[in-house]
Amino acid sequence: MTVEKLDAQEGDVVELDQVLLISQDDDVTIGAPTIAGAKVITEVERQAKDKKIIVFKYKPKVRYRRKRGHRQPVTELRVREIVHA
Repeated sequence: MTVEKLDAQEGDVVELDQVLLISQDDDVTIGAPTIAGAKVITEVERQAKDKKIIVFKYKPKVRYRRKRGHRQPVTELRVREIVHA
């Protein structure tokens, strides 16, 4: 799973406590807005950068062109356990 950059080192365990939906077989639990007592236990696999996006600004007839790239920092997580209380 890839998320916005978290302040954690590789190998650290991170608990995500804002769970919106849990599905197990045919049983689906939807939060309003979150599920109380539910959390996802994950492990940080690596800190990386996402794919590059190109930002191109252009104004016709005035010779204005600006091309820039951007790579967003992200954290890759591995889900270890989903806890539903």
